[in-house]
Amino acid sequence: MHNFTNKEILNWRAFLELKQQLSKDKRLKNFYSQGTYHDETPIRDVEFVALDFETTGLDAAKNSIISIGLVHFNLRRIFCKKSKSWYIDPQDNLQEDSIVIHGITHSDLKSAPNLLRILEQLLDELAGKVIVVHYRRIERDFLDSNLRAFIKEGIVFPMIDTMQIEADIQHQKSLGFFNWFKNKKSHSIRLANSRTRYNLPTYQPHDAVTDAIATAELFQAQIKHHFSPETELKKLWL
Repeated sequence: MHNFTNKEILNWRAFLELKQQLSKDKRLKNFYSQGTYHDETPIRDVEFVALDFETTGLDAAKNSIISIGLVHFNLRRIFCKKSKSWYIDPQDNLQEDSIVIHGITHSDLKSAPNLLRILEQLLDELAGKVIVVHYRRIERDFLDSNLRAFIKEGIVFPMIDTMQIEADIQHQKSLGFFNWFKNKKSHSIRLANSRTRYNLPTYQPHDAVTDAIATAELFQAQIKHHFSPETELKKLWL
């Protein structure tokens, strides 16, 4: 599994062009061929897709994706009518504690397709867009690991991580002398807790589409309060 960072990949467009040349799977070649934006593109000009996975556990090497949700958006609007979701037949067993967390049951997955059957649809939704997630280790690691299990070829592409953005914001706030003197504890950067700092509404968690919409809203709020529509992509994506 490749855990690339923005420090390792300085030019995402060039990297995706190389991946397109090297990839053997036609679906991945088509995805990479549509590339991405230049590093200097202002985010006001970017089309985003918020992406969320529900999984059978937290270990990408052992667990599987069981639900995918996504929604298209930009800095001004979230296109809820263009949201998409899929249940996915997991490669491993669905554990009872997983059912308690995300509410997806064995009957929900009874006729669900495996990841390969919806891969082309998924990649078509993501191609050429900038993907926004909350905690990239889930979406990045699980998609890469699950594809390696199926087709012996992984996937990597740039992401904006609203959890990382919030962590950086809270870290900067804690650096002031007054906060240091008070020994102020760091704030939670979980999705729901992060949203409360921007007075965003509370949603029922652990539904992939709802969490994708929640992530899109959080990103819009983070930009409004801490950045600018002129902010260049290279300052945000990983």
